[in-house]
Amino acid sequence: MKKAFFIGILVSLAFSSCRKEEEIISSTVTKVTEGEDGPVAGFFLLNEGNMGSNKATLDYFDYGTGKYHKNIYAERNPGVVKELGDVGNDIQIYGNKLYAVINCSHFVEVMDVRTAKHLAMVSIPNCRYIVFHKGYAYVSSYAGPVEIDPNARLGYVARMDTISFTVSDTCVVGYQPDEMVVCGDKLYVANSGGYRVPNYDNTVSVIDLNEFKEIKKITVGINLHRLELDNYGNIWVSSRGDYYDTPSKTYIIDTKTDRVIKTLPLLPNTNMTLSGDSLYVYSTEWSHYTSRNTVTYAIVNTKTQKVETRKFITDGTDKKIEVPYGIAVHPETKDILVTDAKDYVTPGTLYCFSPDGKKKWEVLTGDIPAHIVFTRQKLTK
Repeated sequence: MKKAFFIGILVSLAFSSCRKEEEIISSTVTKVTEGEDGPVAGFFLLNEGNMGSNKATLDYFDYGTGKYHKNIYAERNPGVVKELGDVGNDIQIYGNKLYAVINCSHFVEVMDVRTAKHLAMVSIPNCRYIVFHKGYAYVSSYAGPVEIDPNARLGYVARMDTISFTVSDTCVVGYQPDEMVVCGDKLYVANSGGYRVPNYDNTVSVIDLNEFKEIKKITVGINLHRLELDNYGNIWVSSRGDYYDTPSKTYIIDTKTDRVIKTLPLLPNTNMTLSGDSLYVYSTEWSHYTSRNTVTYAIVNTKTQKVETRKFITDGTDKKIEVPYGIAVHPETKDILVTDAKDYVTPGTLYCFSPDGKKKWEVLTGDIPAHIVFTRQKLTK
């Protein structure tokens, strides 16, 4: 969402009759590069859509053909009312199913990963992110309405069965929980407290997944958001700060002791993705003093815990990117994908860079392109 927790028009979606055939918007296809064979068939990109606009959309890139398919959900699911809904906040694959978390429409959309066709819709209020473990999906939820409220309630994590698509249990955590990671049989949850500004939460909740109970809170930094588990049992945590005098920082938690072992104050962090031992980080750090974002990029070596470079886009294209909003690294080729949300209300742009940071191609996306997941199964009709 724009500028982290800026809350715009709050909309309650009214679900009515199915769309007429002439109202269905067909996908558009753009040839952006030559096709290439490989174990990764393609990737899905979830466009958030501006809050209140009911414009979350789903795109797909086919590596075999080199074609980008924009807005595939509507034509593949003509009977689904309101299409994907309001604010697509996360997308992941588990087994043969594709899961899209639709924040302000309060549900998780479940699709067949091979066709992107609707299978189920699971209602979870103000849902945020999703992870999986031993046949269950775990979804973070702000629990209450979408609004700034100094008395906002504690959030929770919902446990969802991936066969029956039912929520079997919930576990209360901190205020406004966001991204999660699983390490062993423990689930770690970043608590932001964003609705309670300026009294942000500053903890990571630890849940025992066998008992599905919170067993600990780790004090980290204020307004936490992203988590990334490296290959050494450490969790990298992003803190957005308060947008005034407390800057964004990156912290490291050791999962063996569940303690913060390092703080990187000179590594502002809006989003990150791990590839091997390389952690790709970008920051769009907002300041209420200047009413501007400060954009930075970096690659951190997670083994040495040191910044290797402050520039992973090396050909000057970064100067064209107004608001970096999503990032992913191809698991085989190591190509870098970066999205640009631009002004948050018009179509964005997806850039593909080679591992050495030079642009290979770009393509127009939906509004606020944000979340990418790679698939090894080719999308079919």
